Amino acid sequence: MDKPNGKFVTIEGSEGVGKTTNIEFIQSYLKAADIPFLLTREPGGTPMAEELRELLLCEREEPVSEDCELLLMFAARAQHIQQVIKPALQAGTWVLCDRFTDATYAYQGGGRKLPLDKIASLENLVQGTLRPDLTLLLDVDVEVGMSRAKGRGKLDRFEQEKLEFFERVRQAYLKRADQEQDRFRIIDAGCDLAEVQQQIKIALDHFSDHLMDRR
Repeated sequence: MDKPNGKFVTIEGSEGVGKTTNIEFIQSYLKAADIPFLLTREPGGTPMAEELRELLLCEREEPVSEDCELLLMFAARAQHIQQVIKPALQAGTWVLCDRFTDATYAYQGGGRKLPLDKIASLENLVQGTLRPDLTLLLDVDVEVGMSRAKGRGKLDRFEQEKLEFFERVRQAYLKRADQEQDRFRIIDAGCDLAEVQQQIKIALDHFSDHLMDRR
């Protein structure tokens, strides 16, 4: 009998939603459930993709073309998918990814106002039929999130954008969650940490139960 493919779980959200802390919680959940998993991130995940991440995030005097930014995102993603994500899933390992293509729709589509059909074309070219099985969207008020982000230290090129940019990002995320309710679970990241993680646990329990029902 062939080994079943792993599941592809993505964690999304704008700045200051608490992804790092809550990803640690998700890792603990998967370990307790004895589920083999791989943690990765976007942009990044391979040596070459991490170099592209540095190009994307670092401050520079030269204005960055929005199309250049978009293409670099998908260039890193193409490498990441072929070298890390697909092999892991095919081996039966779950992939836990800190952001994926929903972030491109949110940041480049919502934040930069790039046409969504342009993003969709690149998504289909680079990913084929690959899509996340479950997406946890950590959502918080933009001002709260940016206040948290500023408390972490120096801001990268994206984090230096204005509040209006991040409000568009947030709304783009919420719109995608509304359009794909079967895949998304919205987590209220404005609550205290224990409550946030309880929401995540319920979402993961429901997803796991659904997988068992389908067997």
